[in-house]
Amino acid sequence: MRLATLKNHVPVLVHKGGVTPLSALGFSGSLFELIQAGAPMLSSLRQAAMDKSPDPMPKPEEFDAPYYHPSKIVAIGLNYVEHAKEASMELPKEPLVFTKFNNSITGPTDPVRIPVSLTSEVDYEVELAVVIGKTAKNVPLAQALDVVFGYTVLNDVSARDLQFADKQWVRGKSLDTFCPMGPVIVTADEIPDPQKLHMGCAVNDQILQDQDTSDMYFDVATLVSRLSESFTLYPGDILATGTPSGVGFSRKPPIYLRPGDTMRTWIDGIGALTNPIVEA
Repeated sequence: MRLATLKNHVPVLVHKGGVTPLSALGFSGSLFELIQAGAPMLSSLRQAAMDKSPDPMPKPEEFDAPYYHPSKIVAIGLNYVEHAKEASMELPKEPLVFTKFNNSITGPTDPVRIPVSLTSEVDYEVELAVVIGKTAKNVPLAQALDVVFGYTVLNDVSARDLQFADKQWVRGKSLDTFCPMGPVIVTADEIPDPQKLHMGCAVNDQILQDQDTSDMYFDVATLVSRLSESFTLYPGDILATGTPSGVGFSRKPPIYLRPGDTMRTWIDGIGALTNPIVEA
């Protein structure tokens, strides 16, 4: 199933030819509440949708981020082999964990706003985002994918000058609008192997990232299992699994985002984000 939230706050089931509001299928809550409701409600919605004709497909700008208030956004650094090489950094022995604050979430076509008084080195990072579907603590590796609700596209926009000057990453990763996300969540049953997804990022139509999730150093199952050893994962938590090679700060000369640019980030089989860059 492909699930989304529209700008009018209506959660919808997305079909090839249109959308069906979840309320028309017997569910009156938000997409976040649907994730908390779990598999039985998903099964009920899937059955109900078989008897409904979809509404017309909304325009791309009518889609919002799936939701704005997960209990946490857990992000992983240096998790692609080729990205670690381009950054001249060693691959970590354990997942390199940081967080992005909820205020950074923005919609799939909304502007990313750069506070030019704070940063002049803003970078793009396409990432596969994992949506947790069950409360998870000390999950065995063999069962780790069972706690995944689905997957979406996330852009871990990063103020590199703040990130490297602070010597920790939270502030540079958490500026307002620095986490475009969406446009849909694809449920896990439609992506049986998250390590076989092609992804990319283009700025002003120039493709700068172009790689597969098979290059991940710690795969999705390993990340979920390892992280759940340290802290409890809750339904709706977002896990950003790292970015592939091609980021701006590693290029010679570097490529940083400027007001007037447009980013397009995508993962095949899930969808794409198209975000203009503006001055905050």
